[in-house]
Formats: sequence, structure tokens, C-alpha cells
Amino acid sequence: QVQLAESGGGLVQPGGSLRLSCAASGRGFSTYNMGWFRQAPGKEREFVAAIAESGDSTSYADSVQGRFTISRDNARDAVYLQMTRLKPEDTATYYCAALTASWLLVEGSWGQGTQVTVSS
Repeated sequence: QVQLAESGGGLVQPGGSLRLSCAASGRGFSTYNMGWFRQAPGKEREFVAAIAESGDSTSYADSVQGRFTISRDNARDAVYLQMTRLKPEDTATYYCAALTASWLLVEGSWGQGTQVTVSS
């Protein structure tokens, strides 16, 4: 089972950028597809972006397409989310998670999350 820890969140002005990191420990990171999700106060957790185990395929929610970029470094057991042109509606706690080959959530793989606040 892989354990995940997110970092890189913070307070940023609208239009700004942040880079989130997700460090993995345990076994098998490079065998998992990986995803980023977010949860705003009072809302359900939602999908943001995902990347295949090899890094050669990515997908994004419509709301972040063209602004966010997911990437991974299997040598470092890490996945990243580069966020640009941030909007107040991007404010949320961001989580990474391991996904199966069928793009299903690996139960118990959530990290603790990192808070992103977009505000002037």
C-alpha cells in the first residue's frame, strides 16, 4: 500500500500560481495511476486531474483544463500539480490519491491534504 503526503498549498492572489507536490512512500508507486482531487467547504470532493503510471496520459476536469498541469516523477515517487491563473473558486483542500489500472480509487490512499486559498 502506498502512503501519500501533499504539500505546497498556501494563500495566493487571483491570477497567481502554485505548485503542489505529493510524496509517496511504501511500495509500488510507479505501478499506480495517480490523481488530484479537491474539496471546498460545504461541497463534495471532486476530481481535478489524473495521470497514468507511465506519465504518458493525463486527464483534467473541465474547470481546470488549460490552467493546471499534472506530472509525475517515478524516480522520486512524486506527483505534482502545477496550477496557474488561479481563481477564487479554486479555493479548496487538495488531495492526491492512488488509482488502479481501471482508474478507480485505491481505498485508504488519500493523503492529509493541502489547503489552497485564492483571495485578494
